[in-house]
This record gives sequence, structure tokens and C-alpha cells, in this order.
Amino acid sequence: GICLLSKEANLLLPDGAASERDPPLDKGAIPWLGHAIEFGKDAAKFLNRMKQKHGDIFTVRVVGRYVTVLLDPHAYDCVIKDSDSLDFQRYADVLMERIFMLRLPHHQPTHTKALMKRHFLGMNLAALNGTMSRHLEALLKAEMPPNQKYWKQTELFDFSYGVLFKAGYLTLFGGEQNNNSADPASVYDEYRKFDNLLTKVARRSLKPEERRTVQSARHRLWELLAPAGQTEESGSNAWIYAYRRLLQREGADEEMQKRALLLQLWATQGNVGPAAFWLLGFLLTNPEALSAVRSEFKQISQMETTDASLLHSRGNTPVFDSALEETLRLTAAPFITREVVQEKTIQMANGQEYQLRKGDRVCLFPFTSPQMDPEIYTEPQKFQFDRFLNKDGSAKRDFYKGGRRLKYYTMPWGAGTNGCVGKQFAINTIRQFVYLVLDMDLELCDINAHMPEINTSRYGFGMLQPKGDLLVRMKARKTH
Repeated sequence: GICLLSKEANLLLPDGAASERDPPLDKGAIPWLGHAIEFGKDAAKFLNRMKQKHGDIFTVRVVGRYVTVLLDPHAYDCVIKDSDSLDFQRYADVLMERIFMLRLPHHQPTHTKALMKRHFLGMNLAALNGTMSRHLEALLKAEMPPNQKYWKQTELFDFSYGVLFKAGYLTLFGGEQNNNSADPASVYDEYRKFDNLLTKVARRSLKPEERRTVQSARHRLWELLAPAGQTEESGSNAWIYAYRRLLQREGADEEMQKRALLLQLWATQGNVGPAAFWLLGFLLTNPEALSAVRSEFKQISQMETTDASLLHSRGNTPVFDSALEETLRLTAAPFITREVVQEKTIQMANGQEYQLRKGDRVCLFPFTSPQMDPEIYTEPQKFQFDRFLNKDGSAKRDFYKGGRRLKYYTMPWGAGTNGCVGKQFAINTIRQFVYLVLDMDLELCDINAHMPEINTSRYGFGMLQPKGDLLVRMKARKTH
């Protein structure tokens, strides 16, 4: 694409003359579409190319919209903390309608956030951990051959995603498996059909047969989720019941409530399974890391009590915590997007100032920087399980760029007021799952297997997913 800087861009930007303070503009070679195709195919590769060409801030045209991309982590705070000039909800509403066909005109996100904090933190978190642990154990037991001598061969991504999704569904939506709730396997199967095409739905690039698949899966999921939280006795978690009451008070009808439940199913279950897959895959392909995590878990299992609270007590699993953080550094790749509702000045680390134009979008992509930034992490493409540990075994939190300590050195959970409320529950769930799976005999079917490649079309949508899978075999251990 042609790069048009400052004064040369005045005829090409949406409104008025360009100034010296405009970020470099790269419109792409295709009129209107701009860089949409390249952006959608592999956003990380495209944004790296733009970064090499223009530096840490630039504006690109994507399907008629001007998007300013900021890749300087020292400047992220001025986007994350400004809710006056930059609006989170507008673009979220666009995606909510496009992906979930959901319209909530009177919805107040602060109320939903407060509700989630009440149910996903404190004493309620301990109760959730216990319920989740029970479901994980039961589902893993059901997955294994009844005769403990036999190995189960499976694809690791489908196995991890399946077990964690079903356990999460039962914990939050389905309650105990009774006549009132849908079979978790049916929900999972429909959800995967929907999830496989989610990025195409968001980009409006579905082929006709794909559109039919999505519509069918979406309708089926609405029906399967319909009973969740309808009554206090429905067996669902109290959060879902309270969430439905909140939607009712905001004027959402029965149909929109069902659609909102699918949004929450995606928000709560869409990332945990893929994260656990990447972590287990990295451990299995890095024997030193696997052995370090296993021996840490072994110490915990030899303590007097081995309930979930001990596993999740702060500071009890520093090696696991570092391995998880390193996994997320390599595989969590959300966009942080805001609509510019009034002009705003951004100051970069080098002191240079740029102007964001009203009506444009601004997008942070922490995957590129800080997470894969060679100035912050040596050999950033490589999995190093102890990267987030100090020499004394404590958690490492000091990372630097340009000689200055970073506030944001990895951002899998977002940040600021829109950070993930369920973060601790998600971490506890992954830890519990990995703890249980590593308590079995688990090995790669091919000891020389490598991690599968990343499905590059999923950049921007939370956890990445693999192209292909990793074949493993497992069996229960008779003695511990």
C-alpha cells in the first residue's frame, strides 16, 4: 500500500486537513477495502509489517474505516484509562449484534460487571472452584477406559477444550445433569460448529453453506441454553439466575435473554480450553518444563490436605503460574479496541504526540508488543517455562522496554475497567485441570512431535487456536 504522511494525506482522511500530528496513513492498494484481506488472514504478520514500515503508531484503512493501531506499551494507559474520548461499548455492541444477533438497547455494562464481581470473587469463587473441581474429576473419569491397563489415544486440543467446556457449562449453566438441562456434549458439539466460524461471522466473510451452519448452530444453542437460570431451582449457578433477572429489569424479552446467554457461554468458555491445550502441549514438548511442574504438583499432593483450596492458595504453585503466564504470552492475542468519540492526543514513549481523529477507531494489539517484542523478551517465539520466575523462585514482574519498566508486560486478560473479572476463576480452573491430567500417565504418541501451527485467522479474538492437533495417549495411574 501507499504510505501517505501528514500533509499529503489531507484529501484522503475522512474529515478535513491532515496535520503534522496525524499518525502515518497506509490506505492499502484496494479502494475502500484497504488492508481488510491481509488483516483478516494474519493480523500479527500484517501489523508487524506495518510496524517495520511506520513505527509504533499508524493508521490503516479497513473496510471503509480508519483504524489507528498503537503498538507502544508505554502509551497503552492513555487509551485504557480514557473512557471520555474513547468508547469501549460502541464497537462491542456492533460485534454483539453481528456475532450473537443480540440487541440490548437499555443494557448498562456497569451493572453486569458488578454482578460478575459479586459472583466470581471472594467466597463465591471458593464455591465455584469446588463445583468446577467436582465436574472436572467426573468428566475425566468418564473419558478414561474402565480398565486402567488400557491407554486412551486422543487429540489434545479437542480433549482439553471438550472437558473444560463441559465442566464450565455444568458449573455455570447446566447445574447437575437432570431433565431440565441440556446434555453438555450436545452443547459442546453445537458450540464448536459456531466457534469454528466465529471470526468469519465477525468479518462478514461467510460462504453460503457456512452461513447456514452458523444459523443452525446458533438457533440450536439458544434452545439448549433457554432453561438456564429461568428459576432459582433450575440448577444453574446463582450468577446466571441473577443475570437473567438483570436483563429482565433492563427490558430484554425472552428471545434476547437466550441470545445473551450464548454471549456469556462464549465469554466464559471460549478461552479456557484452548489455553489449557497450549499449556499441556508446551509442557509435553518441553520435558524439563513438564518435570518441573509435575514435581511442584507432587509436593502439594503429599501435603496433609489436597483439596482445591490448597492448590489455589496464593504462591503455592509458582512454577505452574510462570508456565501458564508464558503460555498466555505466546497464545493470547485479543485486540483492545475503542471508538474515538472526541479528538484525543496520544503521547508516545519518545515524547512525540499524535492526534486521534473523532470517528476513527483505535486498536491496541498487545500480542505484538509487549508479548512478542524481542526488546522485552529474548527469543520471544520460544516457550521458556521459568521466564516469569526470579532466581529465588518468586514471581518476576519487572520487564523493561527502552530502559523503562513496563506496567503492561503481558496482557492476556485485557486491562483497566474492561479487564477480565473471571480471571482468577479461569486460572484456578486451568490449574485444577492440568493438575488432574498430569496425575495420569500422559505422553505424546510421537515423542518427536512439534506443536501445531497457529490458525492465523483467529488473531484478535482472545485465545489462539491450532491448525491441526497433537496426538497424545493417557491412562489412569494405579498408584500415586
